[in-house]
Amino acid sequence: MPDVSMSETAAPFRWREPTTALPLRWGGYRTRLLGGMLLIVGGGLAVAGGGVTSPFANALLYAGSVAHITGWSVLPAAGWRRVWALIPSTLVMWALLAGPGWLWILVFPYIGWLLVRHRPFAAYPTLIFVIAGAVLVAPLFPSYGMMLPALGTMGAFMVLSALAARAVHIAQARARRIRRLRRLRRRRNPRNSSASTP
Repeated sequence: MPDVSMSETAAPFRWREPTTALPLRWGGYRTRLLGGMLLIVGGGLAVAGGGVTSPFANALLYAGSVAHITGWSVLPAAGWRRVWALIPSTLVMWALLAGPGWLWILVFPYIGWLLVRHRPFAAYPTLIFVIAGAVLVAPLFPSYGMMLPALGTMGAFMVLSALAARAVHIAQARARRIRRLRRLRRRRNPRNSSASTP
C-alpha cells in the first residue's frame, strides 16, 4: 500500500485557481476569462463616459451596460456568484456618472471580482486598498471631464488589490497543505508525535 504522507511530502506545492476546476458548458477557460475581463472594463468605461455631451452619449450608456453585463456573465465562476457581481457592478457604473467624487463605490465591483474568483474571506480585507485609492485619487481629478484618467488610476489600484488577494489565497492554501501534512505524519508516527509532546 503506497505511503500517502510520503507522496504528499514529495509532491511540490502547486496552486491552481479554483475556477479552473469548474466544468464549463461552452468555451475555454482562458478565452472566457480574458474576454469577460475586456467586456467588463470596456463596458464600464463606456458607461462612465456616457455622460459626456455628445451625439453618442445614450448609445454608449446602453451599449456599455450590455457589454458590462455580458462580461460578468461569461466569466468562469459559479452562476450565483456572477449574478451577485454583475447587478451591483452595473449600478455602480451608472452611479459613476456623478463624477470622480463617487470613485469609492468601485469597492462593490471589486468585491464582485473576489466573489467570482472564489477568493477566501481572508482576502476580503484587501478592499481597504481600493477605498484608500479612491480617497487619494478623487481630489486629483475633481471634475467629470477628468473621469477617464481617474478611472484608469483607480483601475491600477484595483489590479494591485486583486493581486494581493490572490497572494493571500495562495498563502492560505499553502498553510492548509502544511497542516494537512503534519496531521498525516502524526497519524503515521503516533509514538514520535506523542513522545515529542511535553
